[in-house]
Amino acid sequence: MLQKTRHKTVAVKVGHVQVGGGAPVVVQSMTNTDTADVAGTVRQCLELAQAGSELVRVTVNVPEAAAAVAEIKQRLLDAGCTAPVIGDFHYNGHVLLTKYPACARALDKYRINPGNVGAGQRRDEQFSTICAVARDHGKPVRIGVNGGSLNQELLTRKMQENTDRNLGRSSDEILNDCMILSALESTELALRSGLRKDQIIISCKVSRPPHLIAVYRELARQTDQPLHLGLTEAGMGIKGLTWSATALGVLLTEGIGDTIRVSLTPRPGGDRCDEVYAACEILQALGLRQFSPAVTACPGCGRTTSTTFQELAERVQGYVREKMPEWKTQYEGVETMTVAVMGCIVNGPGESKAANIGISLPGTGEAPSCPVYIDGQKFVTLHGTYAELDTAF
Repeated sequence: MLQKTRHKTVAVKVGHVQVGGGAPVVVQSMTNTDTADVAGTVRQCLELAQAGSELVRVTVNVPEAAAAVAEIKQRLLDAGCTAPVIGDFHYNGHVLLTKYPACARALDKYRINPGNVGAGQRRDEQFSTICAVARDHGKPVRIGVNGGSLNQELLTRKMQENTDRNLGRSSDEILNDCMILSALESTELALRSGLRKDQIIISCKVSRPPHLIAVYRELARQTDQPLHLGLTEAGMGIKGLTWSATALGVLLTEGIGDTIRVSLTPRPGGDRCDEVYAACEILQALGLRQFSPAVTACPGCGRTTSTTFQELAERVQGYVREKMPEWKTQYEGVETMTVAVMGCIVNGPGESKAANIGISLPGTGEAPSCPVYIDGQKFVTLHGTYAELDTAF
């Protein structure tokens, strides 16, 4: 199993959730609501947690957002949601955490971007202020370096050094090195500010898979702090899913990564939970976690000109997701089940027999019958015309 080859990291507790230290890889997500909208943010936090997000991050960018955090946290607890809430800070986190102590107390973790805490000497001062608040409240932090908001003074210095010493390094190589250096130097500053190693998680996010893989391989070599994985901007739809799965799959297979987020760009009005489903599927595909019954369905071909099997597969997938919050409290091991919805006789019966529950629908030109299997044994065969089968399902 991949768990046996995991990169060894320090254990960090975020609320009741352990990140690193050999714990299962943790799924997290982030709201896209205005945090000052308490009702809307609570509603989305609940949706994300129900979808499988074990950590939920909210933006804390203005006083109104900071003032809303404590109420958001309390409403979530009142609703029975114990998912830890993380505050995402840029530019003014040192001010908001100091002026709104209720926010500092309510949050389970603070995210700090070293490139966005100030310039010059004020950078270290303001970074240390956030760490001091975390220290005083016993909270962990994530030192989250991003390629798009890297410390420009550090980057300029390293670019000039490359020129002066004729090192021949590409701008991408220098950028990647600067990200790692920023994360490690910031970790040392956090430790000097009073935080313990078991209060620090690191991330170095870029938007291209080969760079992400290179950065995290080197980061894992140089530190034993838990690592948060994810492309900083994965993109929309198939592109975002493919690029995320490509990068995260390689790193997770190598045992690198303790918590992940799939940062998908949603369609206007789209479901924010899609990024949670994607993260869960990546971990489940690698055999690292089990979140819900896996639904196998064939892609379709000229033998499957009826849309019945596609419609049934979609309904089954939706039903499984809808029922999982209830099932996982009632049926131990339900998340390890497999379900097959197949569209013709070629692979249909074989895949259906291999699943815990499987159905093989008739393809074009085949007799209108559907064998249903439970744990490899035929349970029943449904008969009827295509129209009758469509109606039945």
